[in-house]
Amino acid sequence: MKFLDQTKIYVRSGNGGAGAVSFRREKFIPFGGPDGGDGGKGGDVWIEAADGLNTLIDYRFQQHFKAQTGGHGMGQNRHGADGESLVLKVPTGTQVLDEDKETIIADLDKAGMRVLLARGGNGGFGNAYFKSSVNQAPRHANPGQQGEERTLWLRLKLIADAGLVGLPNAGKSTFLRAVSSATPKVADYPFTTLHPHLGVVTVGDGERFVMADLPGLIEGAAEGTGLGTRFLGHVERCVALVHLIDATNESATEAYRTVRHEIEAYGAGLAEKPEIVALNKTDAMTPAEANRKRAALARAIGKEVRLVSGVSGAGVRELVNEIAAMLRERRGAEAAKTAPPDEHWAP
Repeated sequence: MKFLDQTKIYVRSGNGGAGAVSFRREKFIPFGGPDGGDGGKGGDVWIEAADGLNTLIDYRFQQHFKAQTGGHGMGQNRHGADGESLVLKVPTGTQVLDEDKETIIADLDKAGMRVLLARGGNGGFGNAYFKSSVNQAPRHANPGQQGEERTLWLRLKLIADAGLVGLPNAGKSTFLRAVSSATPKVADYPFTTLHPHLGVVTVGDGERFVMADLPGLIEGAAEGTGLGTRFLGHVERCVALVHLIDATNESATEAYRTVRHEIEAYGAGLAEKPEIVALNKTDAMTPAEANRKRAALARAIGKEVRLVSGVSGAGVRELVNEIAAMLRERRGAEAAKTAPPDEHWAP
């Protein structure tokens, strides 16, 4: 299935049905009076976050969506049926933006979340509604109210617990293959990964977390160079970052600082996320060389550095356990912030 994380759509809610002008006509009842029914309400347009979806490809070829028009009123006080509402299913993590691509209308970050995009028009009143003591035979009815129409942008930001970042060809896809059942493309040239991949990583007794393999970043990515900022948005929802660096690179420190600069330049709180740094592809060098590179990188960036190899599996399980522990700690801290105060506490 092709990955699509941004698309433009047009939605229109249904018009309300028109009210009817009708009079009761029965034998032996010369003055039956008005009996025109009201029109039905037009259908609404909703958007809903659904499980099992991870792309907006369904909105690539069909981009116009219109809800059903309400039924018209009829004689004998018969009201028109309400128009059927339209529900657009999108992946969890989708943002709905106005036509300017800046104003966020809704952020569907939880499965089952539903937001009204366009409200259907109300049905018009039939002439029976206008009957009064001074106007016992009204000969007019209201037309239905027009529905709403708007042009919107859908932007998907994948929801993952940990995100793999790094320069192109740093071994991120190989690492994701080693820790999950995901099958991203792997090749010996840069920019092999052109769209994000998700993998479910199992740790210990059934504990799981979702890891995202993101396309490689290069210098100037925050300004649109290379694949640009389009995929940096997927990192916004990650709880933690796993920064992989090619150990065979001549300057691991420069590689780290290049990616880190782009993350800080992008903003959106990415620089404040907890980060784990690891030198990958250590199978291509001796243990002594790998340890020297790790020590040099740790001194330069002031952070602890791990040694891993997605090909041989060395250090992979230890890194996965460390990621899982960090996620547990982070979630526990967030849960403590949002927990309600103890009702039995007293000064």
